[in-house]
Amino acid sequence: MGQEMVAAQTARIYITQGEHAIASGPDAVISTLLGSCVAVCLWDPVARIGGMNHLLLPEEGLILPGMSGYGANAMELVINGLIRGKAQRERLRAKLFGGAVMISGLSNAGQRNAAFAEAYLARENIPCDSQSLGGTQARRVEFWPADGRVRIKFLSDVRIVAQPPKPVAGTEVELF
Repeated sequence: MGQEMVAAQTARIYITQGEHAIASGPDAVISTLLGSCVAVCLWDPVARIGGMNHLLLPEEGLILPGMSGYGANAMELVINGLIRGKAQRERLRAKLFGGAVMISGLSNAGQRNAAFAEAYLARENIPCDSQSLGGTQARRVEFWPADGRVRIKFLSDVRIVAQPPKPVAGTEVELF
């Protein structure tokens, strides 16, 4: 899963959970909406090409096995796509976003995603120029891959849920 639009000149690309995109050109923009997921924006400032992924979880699990939005696989898909587009690995720069706590007490997925992304970049010697991680609000991220610019909008109408909603009588799901 994912889009590779190398050398796109005026592309507006939207990615969702588990996807990634590669683009270049002064008007190319990659965007996503994040809660506990993390987006890693990578670009080569000399080749003027970049990419973004939308990490679901640090490791593959029961949710959608085989999907490309897990940990190292999601990172390598973007890095390999950038290299195919003439980026050089040693010039890559990064920015990180997301990792919010969206449902209190239910999961620490946001923290795990953020920790994974930070550790991966450190291990691979890819400098992280900026980040906006954690908190309790969803974020809309727009990334201009040619020059690494990012615009973040915190979504005030999507907030942390103190308790998961209780099922309504008669709507239970039976697993077999």
